Amino acid sequence: MHVFTAALWVLLGIALLLLVLDSALRTIVLPRGESPVITRGVFVSVRWCFNLVAGSLRTYEGRDRVMALYAPVSLLVLPVTWLVMIIGAFTVIFHASGVRGFERAFEMSGSSLLTLGFVRPPDLGTNVLAFVEAAIGLGVLALLISYLPTIYGAFSRREVLVAQLATRAGEPPSGVQVLVRAHNMERFSLLDDMWVAWQLWFAELEETHTSLGALSFFRSPLSHRSWVTAAGAVLDAASLRQSALDLPFDPEAGLCIRGGFFALRSIATYFDIPYDPEVTYEDPISISKDEFLGACDEMVAAGLPVREDREDAWRQFRGWRVNYDSVLVGLAGFVMAPYAQWSSDRSLAYRRPRFRRKHARAD
Repeated sequence: MHVFTAALWVLLGIALLLLVLDSALRTIVLPRGESPVITRGVFVSVRWCFNLVAGSLRTYEGRDRVMALYAPVSLLVLPVTWLVMIIGAFTVIFHASGVRGFERAFEMSGSSLLTLGFVRPPDLGTNVLAFVEAAIGLGVLALLISYLPTIYGAFSRREVLVAQLATRAGEPPSGVQVLVRAHNMERFSLLDDMWVAWQLWFAELEETHTSLGALSFFRSPLSHRSWVTAAGAVLDAASLRQSALDLPFDPEAGLCIRGGFFALRSIATYFDIPYDPEVTYEDPISISKDEFLGACDEMVAAGLPVREDREDAWRQFRGWRVNYDSVLVGLAGFVMAPYAQWSSDRSLAYRRPRFRRKHARAD
């Protein structure tokens, strides 16, 4: 083989290998929101296939059963993609190193990667390549094995508060019901503890759902629950507490809202879901004034101290809700969340994320 041609084959193999290592390291090891091309391509491609199947089903329960498999299947396809690319990379490198024929080079690459040993390299150089390939294959599989307990541990922690919210907000969850039930149980004063707990939940949500992107697509054990609708109910409850109730300002509720919209914005940025980071209370939201007034009437009927000036209450509610409105509705559509008031009941249609995306983050 001509030296120049052999060099091109080696460069091609090294390029494929670097793409695999970059994908594995940034997907599993790097503790920040990164989405390399291979990982993103696998998840987008698998999602397209699942959308075809889910779109043909008429009931949400059927779509939920299909989409529950999306994240696990994607995580299985990803390492298979890595291994195929590693075999391809070393096939061309073996070929450039003097192994005659691509078929023989492919057999040597597969035997080395899977440590089968049924094809022996002919010389010292190819033996070294075989050892390197075997080490890379074992390393990639070891990374994936260590990744799964991490992602399932984060999933379990996320779902604990989501399940607990059912007793406070009903099913599907509602921000109004959070306040009404706390009042009916004479536990309204304990809502501060809830705001603090959800502040911590939002902080962990931001960290885990950007560093472990697949986690966003792991659905709750029960089909009518979702981390997105739970987040929306808590944020709406805190916003209604601050704007509609004739009570002193609650700093913990305000911090909960702030932590919540920062978390949702970070996740939306990771998945390239568009939103305006510089909104004002005058910007439109997906909640109508009539819906807000209806919520106020419901709270009055429950005995809560609702403010007399409904116009000012509506203005303040818009000022809180506008911070998370578009990202909440966008994420609800993106993960196909179950029906819930003021979130997935008006969610945007799923939009396929671009392979190349801006890395701007909310301030």
